[in-house]
Amino acid sequence: MTDAPNAPKISQAEAEAAVRTLIQWAGDDPDREGLLETPARVARSYRELFAGYETDPLTYLEKTFEEVGGYDQLVVLKDIRFVSFCEHHMLPVVGKAHVAYLPTNRVVGISKLARVVRGFARRLQIQEKMTSEIAQAIHTVLQPHGVGVVIEAEHSCMTLRGVNAPGASLSTSHLIGIVRDDPRTREEFLRLVRG
Repeated sequence: MTDAPNAPKISQAEAEAAVRTLIQWAGDDPDREGLLETPARVARSYRELFAGYETDPLTYLEKTFEEVGGYDQLVVLKDIRFVSFCEHHMLPVVGKAHVAYLPTNRVVGISKLARVVRGFARRLQIQEKMTSEIAQAIHTVLQPHGVGVVIEAEHSCMTLRGVNAPGASLSTSHLIGIVRDDPRTREEFLRLVRG
């Protein structure tokens, strides 16, 4: 599942040539000893950092468990660390996601929630879109009574350049169903995330 299904496939050699060009553009010599292997390293690291284009995060939620012993309260997984990249500057976005859902009659393994976050994070994007995509994926596959996602992240495009505001972070949320519509459930979710 990719956001750009018609994007042309680029070879490793083409990616490395692009990195060589950027090194030269920055003012250095890509044939210098310390930089000789840099294009290959950068291409390999980008393959890992953008692995979200090679996966469909919804598939992580397919295996569920129905033996929940009558559990009918919020399931909250906090502080899921992630690294993403701003689609406007290709600089790191580093933060934490807090994910919750109110199950109907089945739950998913908690590691799967972290994998969903990582699957969407490992793409070029804006934080608002990522927040919504995570919530919609959980809602679509698990069909719970409600979903809540809060993401807090520091954007290098703002802290390292441009306005140069170190320490500034962006918070986004996406609430669905009872987590959005019921004030008590919404407050419980936000209290658990903050606590």
